[in-house]
Amino acid sequence: MATETKPKALQGGEFLIRESDPQDIFIPEEFNEEQRMIAQSSHEFLEQHVWPHLDRIDALEEGLMPGLLDKAGELGLLGISVPEEYGGFGKDFLTGMLVTEITGAGHSFSVAIAAHTGIGTLPTLYYGTPEQKQKYVPKMATGEWKAAYCLTEPGSGSDANSGKTKAVLSDDGRHYILNGQKMWITNGGFADVFTVFAKVTDPKTGEADKNLTAFIVEKDFGGITLNPEEKKMGIKGSSTRQVFFNDCKVPVENLLGGRENGFKIAVNILNIGRIKLAGATLGGAKKTIDLSVTYANDRLQFGKPISSFGAIQQKLADMAICCYVLESALYRASRDMESAIEELKTGGADHATALLKGVEQYAAEAAILKVAGSECLDYVVDEAVQIHGGMGYSAESAVERAYRDSRINRIFEGTNEINRLLTVDMLLKRALKGQLDLMGPAQAVAQELMGIPEFGEPDDSLLGLEKGYVKNFKKAVLMAAGGAAQKLGLGLGDEQEIVMHIADMVIDTYMAESILLRTLKLVAMKGDSGSGSGMASLEGQIAMTQLYIHDAADRIAKNAREAVNAFAEGDERQAMLMGAKRFTKTQPLNTKDLRRVVAKKMIEAGKYPF
Repeated sequence: MATETKPKALQGGEFLIRESDPQDIFIPEEFNEEQRMIAQSSHEFLEQHVWPHLDRIDALEEGLMPGLLDKAGELGLLGISVPEEYGGFGKDFLTGMLVTEITGAGHSFSVAIAAHTGIGTLPTLYYGTPEQKQKYVPKMATGEWKAAYCLTEPGSGSDANSGKTKAVLSDDGRHYILNGQKMWITNGGFADVFTVFAKVTDPKTGEADKNLTAFIVEKDFGGITLNPEEKKMGIKGSSTRQVFFNDCKVPVENLLGGRENGFKIAVNILNIGRIKLAGATLGGAKKTIDLSVTYANDRLQFGKPISSFGAIQQKLADMAICCYVLESALYRASRDMESAIEELKTGGADHATALLKGVEQYAAEAAILKVAGSECLDYVVDEAVQIHGGMGYSAESAVERAYRDSRINRIFEGTNEINRLLTVDMLLKRALKGQLDLMGPAQAVAQELMGIPEFGEPDDSLLGLEKGYVKNFKKAVLMAAGGAAQKLGLGLGDEQEIVMHIADMVIDTYMAESILLRTLKLVAMKGDSGSGSGMASLEGQIAMTQLYIHDAADRIAKNAREAVNAFAEGDERQAMLMGAKRFTKTQPLNTKDLRRVVAKKMIEAGKYPF
């Protein structure tokens, strides 16, 4: 009897060309008891130490934020994913993401802790020598030393490798002398140690390296001065300063990760930062939805709660859909990364190498989630202010702070425009390297456009229509991306508008498949009892899945038309436009009633209940 072989796990970007089985993904309903306890501890930390003091935090009360990080360190929140040998808990990527989600509801505190545990700590943890790790990481894991990351300069934002900060080797060869200016440095006002990116420069010729080099710089090295705290639209409690290096002497043993490897370090750390930012925005969105449902239930107009009105219910439902789909995609990608990390470890890679390579493989998914997460939170906080009405515009309202604090997320970790461009660029690069077969499936779709459409038997299973829609979304992406790549070749990168349309199609497709897979897995877990009660408990999730995929079809159709019209002509254009219409066709759906199903669940629970 033949042994059934388990299908190989999806590699980065393969969601476009392969189907996933719901049983192969992780969903947040599967977190174990220990993970839930860690999440509860994180939530209680915010309740006790952060939320009661938000005004003091926003006023940048001296010593308050570092003190909060100290308390978080005592609880272990700064070392969740740090290996035990360096004083951490050594938990997996999924557990670290769960803590990121919970603390993401902490406003400015969430920025400080994310910067410290992420871009502050990870460069040394992943690229440091054994001696560097032993010296710095344990102190970072406990919070004894606070960390910051110095990459951005006045003239180098998205083009990070164009930085002008210089590092010149001293005459005795014992130190690098740093000179330069960094800006928008989170935790800059109280950091004890900085990861600084500079270009090593020949002192005689003045010629600088082509690529950046990273250095571990202690505040006590001297030669470091700070501008006053920046005045910002939001995250006012996050310390943000310009940092100046004036003949700062850095021991040569503090060069991090090898000369000219700084840009590589920056890119790989940003991959992790992007998906972690999505996790933080999810936590902020859930908290904001809870505030909105509570207000809508309490606020009376015309003699009844405003939550009883259809216009408010529609808003609440759309906020929940945005949150549910983000959560579905976030933990799907996080598990994929975790699986890749474990596979690399099994193959002999050390922890740091395995994590970096595992996450790098899903860099496109990380960029997708960064965009989706930041735009989900922006949508949620905007609607929250609207639900609160005049009170939402008052500085006394919690949602007013959420509205202001949210806006930075579309700029953090690379702007959303950059991340959209990167999404397509990284997928195409994987294809060119032979890591992802995009052109074969794209050519198959092109051939399909030339033939007579096949209409098989309709899938009358639960969410059967939606399964077919998602399959067709992938065809729409392959059609547009394949056609553009074939027509424009290397010039596609210069046609940013086309790339942005394709990126939005990719994002919607990944999110649509993720919400579908999660709900199907939930149905398999809870709906097989035969009593009907399990299915009834999932009617909100089923409705959200139908609604998201239905709306995604319209967005994908529009983006496909915009992209095709920008590069195709004549009969080719006509065929592709017909294909875009075919691949995004949906059956009529009573969206009003489905949104009411979702809103009812929220109103009865008094919070985000999914």
